[in-house]
Amino acid sequence: MQSTYAQLYTPTVQIPVMAVAELQDNLVIVLNDLQRLEGLINHAADVLLDRFSVANAGIAAVSLDNSDVRRLQSVRTALHSAVTELQFQDMASQLIIHASKVIKGCADRLASEAMELDENEGQSVVQTIPDRPNPVTQDEMDAGTIELF
Repeated sequence: MQSTYAQLYTPTVQIPVMAVAELQDNLVIVLNDLQRLEGLINHAADVLLDRFSVANAGIAAVSLDNSDVRRLQSVRTALHSAVTELQFQDMASQLIIHASKVIKGCADRLASEAMELDENEGQSVVQTIPDRPNPVTQDEMDAGTIELF
């Protein structure tokens, strides 16, 4: 049976406040980079979708004889498949949001654990770290199917 001392004792590691502050700053920098990456991915997805729509509209306006109809249908199918691949943007955004929450939670916890609050300061707010390690589990996409996550 464990002693009462062992049950109450929580191991701790002493880290200089400057090291904690530097680590927290680096976590915030990575968080900002992830947010910028999400913006870039969203912009690229929007531009691709617009270009695919323009190409599809251009193809729809073309009238061809029967010999070219199969080729035209093949191009339309390829465009449809490319639009389906844009689901990548949604999955990437979910992963970025998840990683951002984990990083923010770590930075907040570092600050609250390492820094002592002044009497005038209220209780610090620490964002909880998500329980699930990976919010997105889909690793491939097929046209006509949908997977909710």
